[in-house]
Amino acid sequence: MKFLLCLTGLVLIIEGLPYFVFPDRIKTYLMKVAETPDSTLRVLGFISVLIGLSLVYFGRM
Repeated sequence: MKFLLCLTGLVLIIEGLPYFVFPDRIKTYLMKVAETPDSTLRVLGFISVLIGLSLVYFGRM
């Protein structure tokens, strides 16, 4: 459970850091993401999930 809490904390730090350091660039980036077709976002999301699952699988071996 400690590991899960530490991991969750690190994810929140990594996710929040760009919003803290570059808020104006994040707004511009999010506008571009909103204009991106849904199919492209789905493919990128699927690829991210596969990479994440692979990292977890190989990290736990």
